[in-house]
Amino acid sequence: MRRLKQAFSILLLLLIPALLFGQNITWKEIHPGVWKGTAGKPDAYDLLKAAESVASPAMEKLSRQEFPLDKSAISFQLNNGKSYLRLPLQRNEQLYGFGLNFQTIHQRGRIMQLHTDHYGKSDNGRTHAPVPFYVSSLGYGVFVNSAKYIDVYAGSGVRKDSKNPPKIMDRNTDKNWEAHPYSDAVEMLIPAEGIEIYVFAGPKPVNAIERFNLLSGGGCLPPRWGLGFTQRVHRLYTADQVKQEAKAFEDKGFPLDFIGLEPGWQTKSYPCTFEWDHSRFPDPAGFVKDMDKMGVKINLWTNPYVSPDASIYKPILPYTGTHTVWNGIVPDLSMPQARKILFDQFEKEHVKIGVSGYKIDEVDGFDSYLWPDVATFPSGRSSEQIRQTYGLLVQKHSFEMFRRNNMRTYGLVRASNAGGASFPYVIYNDNYSHEDFITALINSGFAGVLWTPEVRASKTAEEWLRRFQTVCFSPMAMINAWSSSMQPWTFPEVAPQIKALAELRMRMMPYWYSEFAKYHYNGTPPFRGMNLEEGFGVNMKKEKTATNLEENPYEEAVTREVKDQYMAGEYLLVAPLFTGQTSRKVILPKGKWYDLYTGKLAGDGEVITISPGLDQIPVFVKDGGIIPMMPPALHAPRSGAKTDIEIRHYGEKNSSYKLYDDDGETFAYEKGAFSWRTVQVERQPGGQLKGSISGPENGKPNTIGNVTWRFMTE
Repeated sequence: MRRLKQAFSILLLLLIPALLFGQNITWKEIHPGVWKGTAGKPDAYDLLKAAESVASPAMEKLSRQEFPLDKSAISFQLNNGKSYLRLPLQRNEQLYGFGLNFQTIHQRGRIMQLHTDHYGKSDNGRTHAPVPFYVSSLGYGVFVNSAKYIDVYAGSGVRKDSKNPPKIMDRNTDKNWEAHPYSDAVEMLIPAEGIEIYVFAGPKPVNAIERFNLLSGGGCLPPRWGLGFTQRVHRLYTADQVKQEAKAFEDKGFPLDFIGLEPGWQTKSYPCTFEWDHSRFPDPAGFVKDMDKMGVKINLWTNPYVSPDASIYKPILPYTGTHTVWNGIVPDLSMPQARKILFDQFEKEHVKIGVSGYKIDEVDGFDSYLWPDVATFPSGRSSEQIRQTYGLLVQKHSFEMFRRNNMRTYGLVRASNAGGASFPYVIYNDNYSHEDFITALINSGFAGVLWTPEVRASKTAEEWLRRFQTVCFSPMAMINAWSSSMQPWTFPEVAPQIKALAELRMRMMPYWYSEFAKYHYNGTPPFRGMNLEEGFGVNMKKEKTATNLEENPYEEAVTREVKDQYMAGEYLLVAPLFTGQTSRKVILPKGKWYDLYTGKLAGDGEVITISPGLDQIPVFVKDGGIIPMMPPALHAPRSGAKTDIEIRHYGEKNSSYKLYDDDGETFAYEKGAFSWRTVQVERQPGGQLKGSISGPENGKPNTIGNVTWRFMTE
């Protein structure tokens, strides 16, 4: 009997790990190339539910693909009420994503906790958009749909039962000893009793990202005016001062599409009343109307924390959390009652008089500013879940308010997460490192969010111009002068260059608008890292310099983090310079690349060294690139206005481009009121290039006037 008990105990010990850790993941292909896996009991509230995400119809048109991983190598374990997830890694894989990071692009080997927070100069997962999605260089993506803080070990832990163990080395004698041995897995710890996981096929990394974005409805489609130029004025400006600012832009010939009002437009802020201060804005409706006549929209700063002096304080009080932020109550925006009270106030006071959008501040962190994790909310959702989704909630329900009024919006927000790709908001923060801004812009393309490297203040004219150059090649061209009161012409010695840049931004409006349409309909990030570009690091030639003939560009592109150049749309490679730089290297992907401004050949799949001077940001166009442009304008074209376009072609290749058109302001495109016109350039039998553009579709928008052609290599 004793031996029988011992045998039973041993068997039980062997079975417990299997019972606890061996639960299967149930997989289902929900769209072509997209699989949903469930295991255990996932939380009822998650990121996609918070965002109320609806997959884009375009998902059903995607190509069929095989499941991109070995399912048997994906393991789920449940232990002590927490879920452990393990996914395989091959030795030659690199990982990208895990949110809006500011320091790193290569994520393999890193340890993070994905936790919504104000960025604190350390890529530890605490950031404005801690998106639990990563994409592999091998062409697949993985998303864990949880609104909890997720611990990530992105190829850093080594299991003793690994099928691909690292080589054991003796530090005493082996010079190749490694402090961080090779790891063959991504491991995650989710504080929940189950998981919902999505796997996205490629075949290329960018295709996996497109599927991820389309799962959330596709990327946002801003109004045309949102892609123009914006200035945020000093926080205590009055209505007259704002009008004077807009008039100064017009008089000096600087483009301007919308002005942002900072906290002083409200009677009180920190916490907020959401009500106009009539001492500064005696006639809000008249003010907004007057600004619109000048061609300038109005955007309002706010945060969601309700002042005791706000008219909605008592009605919304039952639907708020236990703790305050800056002495303001915190609406539980996961509850429809709280949303209705808050956004009905926004709609009545702001949207109905023509306000175009919001800058939604302070929904990210730090811990000392936001509610603590011990806070409770009337919905019963945890403080952690509300924090992880609060940025999504304010975006989703403010966006729906504009949709109800058939007005497209484009604004700013401090936090987002997975599920928010379709919301027309751009993330910003208090960090002011120019280099970090560009790294974040690159990582935004891996995370399904938008980011702006805004301009605030500068110590020198050179810094002012360099920063301005990058915002003009980003999702939002913005000066944020809430504190500095600076203007584009603040440094007279570079004012002509600043004006030329702002005009270039406006001239490229047809290109930017078409690229955002591809983001919406196809899921393709409009701004993205070089690692997503075809031919990057493949068959590249050596750099043509006398000082570094032995350099291997392939190794540089594949192994080194490329954090200082990026793709803008289908055809453009942007290579900014930072203050103090007079030259830099640019890694050109396979194929010929041409200078945007001159059309001259810049290189062919090689590393080049350039010294561009101060006046221009280096931008290169891939062979066959087609860039549609319009005449310089102070404001984006209004709905229905026809605009002449010049279509530029670069290089030697025959090529085509899809040029998007709709009314630019309303949601009519959701009902089919849009068109794609095909632009083609082909070499004729005599050797000359010839361009053509398809005609407008019957009954579809047609805002294109006369079309001219410019072949930049002739």
